[in-house]
Amino acid sequence: MEVIYTPTVAEYLILFDFDETYYPHECLPEQLNMVYELEQYLQHLARNHQVKIAWVTGSSVQQLQAKMKIADMTQLPHFIASNLGTEMWEVEPDGQLVTVPSWAKIIRTSGFSRRDVEDLISELKSTFNIVLHEQTQFGQFGYKMNYYYYPVSAAKTQYDIRIIRHLAANHGIGININICNPKAGDPEHAYDVDFIPVGTGKKAAVQFLIEYCQVLLSKTLAFGDSGNDIEMLRMVAHGYLLQNATAEAKSCHNNVAPYPYAEGILHVCRNFFGE
Repeated sequence: MEVIYTPTVAEYLILFDFDETYYPHECLPEQLNMVYELEQYLQHLARNHQVKIAWVTGSSVQQLQAKMKIADMTQLPHFIASNLGTEMWEVEPDGQLVTVPSWAKIIRTSGFSRRDVEDLISELKSTFNIVLHEQTQFGQFGYKMNYYYYPVSAAKTQYDIRIIRHLAANHGIGININICNPKAGDPEHAYDVDFIPVGTGKKAAVQFLIEYCQVLLSKTLAFGDSGNDIEMLRMVAHGYLLQNATAEAKSCHNNVAPYPYAEGILHVCRNFFGE
């Protein structure tokens, strides 16, 4: 793997969700050709416009590495906020991933406990008859605990989600809930329910990286495809859903690129940088 050329000074910051944004799960030849073109273009931006690149993703580093191998991708970004922003890595020129100490401190002092999450899951079931199913196919990583919620009816779903959010807040646990995207490997007609430390998540990770890189807000861009990207897109000056985004996401965010995946990213960036 190569690392995208690291400028001495960052003038711009571009942030990407990974699954179904930067990385197309179908891996069709025409899609991958656009990914390779995007990799080269980002190298150009880094060298000539002092751009830094970050992936802000629900995937773990191990999952990212496996997907990059499948797609024969060669370029790593400057930063990876993995596991839904509960981990923050700075990528060294030799490709080594190094934790960012100031972010690691936020995690350590958050008070997050896997036992607290397990107690919350038990309380939801015993008191409110709300059952969450562990996402065992992806495994549980670090400071993010993943579950599925399967809706029964629209009215009950709204009620249950309010209860889940309320209890998480009472327990001092951060939470992310959004409709699943089957294209990314999730079941249909289900919700992702992710428990994370307070003060983390995609929105917090983006805010941290903007400050860490000392980039003006007007010079920030972000791209996503699903409901859990909306807060990230709203944190930057120029946030775009791609054409392949979920209906849920498009109902929440009107700024949509005219093309899917890397093709949409290239279109927006070339217009933005006047190329």
